Amino acid sequence: MQAPLRIAMVAGEASGDMLAALLIDGLHADWPGIELCGIGGPEMARRGFTPWWPSERLAVHGYSVQMLRRLRELLGIRRQLRRRLLAHRPALFIGVDAPDFNLGLEADLRAAGIKTVHFVCPSIWAWRAHRVGQIRRSADHVLCIFPFEPALLAQHGIAATYVGHPLAALIALQPDRAAARAQLGLRADDEVLAILPGSRASEIEYLARPFFQAAALLRQTRPALKLLVPAVPPLRERIVQAAQAAGLGEQAQIIAGQSHTVLAACDATLIASGTATLEAALFKRPMVIAYRMHPLNWALMRRQQLQPWVGLPNILCREFVVPELLQDAATPQALCAATQHWLDARRQHPPTITALERRFTALHHSLQRNTPQLAADALRKILAT
Repeated sequence: MQAPLRIAMVAGEASGDMLAALLIDGLHADWPGIELCGIGGPEMARRGFTPWWPSERLAVHGYSVQMLRRLRELLGIRRQLRRRLLAHRPALFIGVDAPDFNLGLEADLRAAGIKTVHFVCPSIWAWRAHRVGQIRRSADHVLCIFPFEPALLAQHGIAATYVGHPLAALIALQPDRAAARAQLGLRADDEVLAILPGSRASEIEYLARPFFQAAALLRQTRPALKLLVPAVPPLRERIVQAAQAAGLGEQAQIIAGQSHTVLAACDATLIASGTATLEAALFKRPMVIAYRMHPLNWALMRRQQLQPWVGLPNILCREFVVPELLQDAATPQALCAATQHWLDARRQHPPTITALERRFTALHHSLQRNTPQLAADALRKILAT
């Protein structure tokens, strides 16, 4: 009997686990008896993936002291994984995001004759342009989640396929605000601000306090303003402490998870730069994007920045459709003023909000594709070469 197709994958963090799960859905549809193994999370495991290590072992971020402390551990995992894959060669290796870990591994496997795919193009169009050469050495093919990326990679001799952004299929084109408000116990005429200071401890450290201070300023003139704060459980206590320090106490409703419900329900959001800003755009919500980090990290990032925008909605729209307040500019007063602009516009100048919603709807259409099927089609072609 013919041996089943065997594909190895590495996904880091919850976002990578979700992306890889979509790939696995497409793989199972085309190859029902497929064997999948490597590094992954619970969504992958639920689809029959065998994790040799859990994906959270790779969850470190940026230029951090934590990254330096854990470098030896991460390199050790990568060495063990490389030896295992070279001893029991898969038909294909797929690195899902996590470029710091995956690109080096992909390069070694490709040099040994194993076909490699990288899913989610590193943000060479925003910063780290030096990674182009590394991608070219590492990946036989790149699966891209933004429509402009394949043409950019082609300029550097890198084969790529646009497969759409998974969030665009997950989020409805017309979110049901009334249902979301009912689920959260809100009235139809409540004025609601969603506060999303991030999902990492470092983001909470730098953003939660100015976000809540801005919200406290807003409530001085809008005492009925509802404040909704979705929080991942491990960070809930830090978020509660930041709200209390800003004098909000019970006025900020801290909710376990449910970020999508909160975004569907809100009138505007004060939000940390990252994937959450794209989610807010897909929910067609006005937003103020902010980010703060350690000054050394900020200096390093600024040197690498290639575009005037940081927030994904602005990058994809190629202009400042929503404000960005970064580092020293992200003061409570500035955050308050920018957020107040959107709240006032919704009541006093609705065409401003309508224009933004139309822009975000067009963006949603551009990102909405059958990701599992398009990815599986691309992988089939790679395996056939």
